Amino acid sequence: MLSVIIPAYNEEEMISKTSETISGILDEAGIEFELLFVNDGSADNTWNVINEESARNKRVKGVCFSRNFGKESAVFAGIAEASGDCCVVLDCDLQHPPEKIVEMYRLWEQGYEIIEGVKTSRGRESAMHKFAAKSFYNIMSDAMGFDMSRASDYKLLDRKAMNVLLNMNEKNAFFRALSSWIGFKSTEVEYDVREREAGVSKWSTKSLIKYAITNITSFTSAPLHLITIAGWIVALLGFGFSVEALIRHFFLHTDKPGFTTVIILQCFTSAMTMMGLGIIGVYISKIYDEVKGRPRYIIDKTTYQK
Repeated sequence: MLSVIIPAYNEEEMISKTSETISGILDEAGIEFELLFVNDGSADNTWNVINEESARNKRVKGVCFSRNFGKESAVFAGIAEASGDCCVVLDCDLQHPPEKIVEMYRLWEQGYEIIEGVKTSRGRESAMHKFAAKSFYNIMSDAMGFDMSRASDYKLLDRKAMNVLLNMNEKNAFFRALSSWIGFKSTEVEYDVREREAGVSKWSTKSLIKYAITNITSFTSAPLHLITIAGWIVALLGFGFSVEALIRHFFLHTDKPGFTTVIILQCFTSAMTMMGLGIIGVYISKIYDEVKGRPRYIIDKTTYQK
């Protein structure tokens, strides 16, 4: 059986449409399935709509968090609650074309254990958003050793891969990267990102920045190495200015007060020091989160009996 995991945050307008669309496609393909909606602490009527849809369609299941824990937590909750031999994760807004699920499932039947959905295009985005996304994926690609520029959360995982992910105890888990990092027999399915059919995106600029910082620091130590690089840059600049000062003092006898130079150097080194402390602070906060051992999410209720 195939479990379709659908994180939902303030998606009351899309629940029924998504359920009907995916059910129709999988019924036509003759695939046994369940739809698992994970309500990530929505502030609208999302949970009530999921309940209504579950009552109409017995293959629809719902999980409701006690509050908003974030998309990554919703994905891992879906994997934990799924009862299928494999699962597909896709967005509730249908920007991930659901007909690709059938193609992924057929590849799974051929023996592939992870089928990655990769983007041929990112849809309509601002130039700033595209630049930020490219920078983020360049960092993640360098950290992982393979290209993540077209990566997405839209993918199919075999039960073996699902169990491996569930056994990873880290709280700040980045599903998109970890599901690729674990290996196994993999292949790709290309798709074009579609426009949202209803509602608006729930990702603000602030939430995207927070999401990027959390995932970069949870998966790679690259920012810490930037502090070392910055230290070498400051050391080289300081060495250059020192050589200049010594030459002026001993050979040219043209010592200058140098007040401006001192101020610039102090501001520059202070800024680099504070930035370095800030990066270290982020990593310490992540260590603190892990040490506390709190759960990734708390399930308040479900539409089914466990």
